[in-house]
Amino acid sequence: TNTEQGADGEGENTESTDTAAEGGTIKVAASATPHAEILEEAKKILADEGWDLEIKIFDDYVMPNEVVESGEFDANYFQHEPYLKNFMDEHKEVKLKNAAGIHIEPMGVYSNKIKKLDELKDGATIAIPNDPTNGGRSLLLLEKAGIIKLKEGVGEKATVGDIAENKKNIKFQEVEAAQVPRTLDDVDAAVINSNFAMQVNLDPTKDAMFIEDSTSPYVNIIAVREGDENRPEIQALIKVLHSDEIKQFITEKYKGAVVPAF
Repeated sequence: TNTEQGADGEGENTESTDTAAEGGTIKVAASATPHAEILEEAKKILADEGWDLEIKIFDDYVMPNEVVESGEFDANYFQHEPYLKNFMDEHKEVKLKNAAGIHIEPMGVYSNKIKKLDELKDGATIAIPNDPTNGGRSLLLLEKAGIIKLKEGVGEKATVGDIAENKKNIKFQEVEAAQVPRTLDDVDAAVINSNFAMQVNLDPTKDAMFIEDSTSPYVNIIAVREGDENRPEIQALIKVLHSDEIKQFITEKYKGAVVPAF
C-alpha cells in the first residue's frame, strides 16, 4: 500500500514527503534489559512496515520520562505504572500516560522447605525485600495468594505494618532484594524478584509456588505524553510489541524471568 500512497500523494508533494519523513521514525528511550532487547526485535518487524525504530538506552530512571515529556522522544519503555504515578507526583510538570502493557518481570514465592503455599505452618517465616517498592509488591502478592490481608486501600505502598489479617501468624524477615534468595535455607518461604531468582538457578515458571500474572500492577509499560497514545507511530509500535512474534521472542529468550503481559 505504501507505493499507492506515494502515487496518490504526488500532486501535493511537499506535504506528503514532510509527514512521511516525520512518521517514519519512532524514538524510544529504554532500559537495557530486557526492554531494549525486546525493542531491537521489534525494530526488525517495524522496518518491514516502513518505520525506523530508534532506541536509546538510559541507565537511570529519571531521564527517560523527562525526554518524553520534552518531546525529544516519542515514548519510553522501562517502568511500571506504580513507578510512573509516583514519578508524576514528584515531578508535577510531567504528564505521561500508560499506552500499553508489554511484559512483567514477575515476582514469585519460593521455598526450599515446602512444595505448596498451603503447607505453610503457623508462625512460619517469609523473607521479603526491604525496600518500599519491592516490599509493598511482595505483600500484595502474598495477599493475592491468600496468606495475609492488607488494610483497605494501602495498595502498592503497603508495609508490614499495614497487615490487617495474618491468620497463620507469619513472621516477616525483611532483607535487601538481591539477598532474599540467600535466605531460602533459613526461612519457610521467600518472595523473590525474577532476575535474582534466576541468578540462583530458580526457574520462575517452574519453581515458584505462586507468581505474578498479567493482572499485576507491575507490568512494564510503553509510556507516552498524554494525547499521543493514538498517534500512528505509537499505534504501530504497540501493535508490533503485542504481536505473536514478540510474545515468542520473550518466552524463548527469557525463559520465565520476563513474561508477556498481553
